Amino acid sequence: MNLEEYFRRIGFHGSYDKPDLGTLKLIHKQHVMSLPFENLSMHCGERITMDLEVIFNKLVRSNRGGWCMENNSLFGWALRKMGYDPVTLGSRVFNSAINDFGPNASHLINKVVIDGKAYITDVGFGVSCQVWEPLELVSGKEQPQAAGIFRLIDKGDIWVLEKTGRKPKVVNPEFAKSSLVNRVETKQIYCFSLVPREVDHFLEMCLKLQTDPNTLFTNKTICSLQTPTGFRALLGWTYSEVTYKPEEDVDVLDMRDIPDEEIDQILRERFNIKLQNKLQPVNKTACYTL
Repeated sequence: MNLEEYFRRIGFHGSYDKPDLGTLKLIHKQHVMSLPFENLSMHCGERITMDLEVIFNKLVRSNRGGWCMENNSLFGWALRKMGYDPVTLGSRVFNSAINDFGPNASHLINKVVIDGKAYITDVGFGVSCQVWEPLELVSGKEQPQAAGIFRLIDKGDIWVLEKTGRKPKVVNPEFAKSSLVNRVETKQIYCFSLVPREVDHFLEMCLKLQTDPNTLFTNKTICSLQTPTGFRALLGWTYSEVTYKPEEDVDVLDMRDIPDEEIDQILRERFNIKLQNKLQPVNKTACYTL
């Protein structure tokens, strides 16, 4: 594992002599524009692991993406190699089905302190809740990004990440009432404490998310990649291209269903992913929106 390979993978050609905020913002954005958020391995008969060398070989050398535990573990490794001092945190994702945060930490994020200021980095959430740049850990501060306005709220024992977005404008009439379309203007994304976590903290959850028949990831194949104008996503058989139009206060959604025989082509052409094993797409009912 070496930084030069990672830099080539994310298209980073700058200097990293000093671990400053500008460099952190740049590699954060380059990462989410280059490495998809995806859970395809578990639907190809493969096991997702927390082993960093396995993650590096998959995401960097095999041109794949991964879910939060893979993307943010890789990003944390890169930050340490660059001279930053990231701290791994665990977060609980908001579940609209129960109108509360999940009971266990299923989402891995990192905290970085630069010049006395703390920032949350997260390159592994995907779709419209993906931040492109680190968020300053200041309660209530509105932090506008391409996807909308993000806020971190200090609730005492936990912090909550929320986002105010724009109205969806669905191009395709047949998807106007799709459950994949988010219609909640301001929503909570996840909550977290500032207690540092080691990799071992996530091992049990990593296995559960792949094997429990009730989890989001066993019920839906997900692949999303950020683009300079928004993001693209393949959820089950539904392919979407989302364009952010803040000047019109809308997100434009262009959605269509993909036949089985075109899935591999879409993954290659739109996400730069070539799977080694046959994907079995899944799109069962689950609380998940673009």
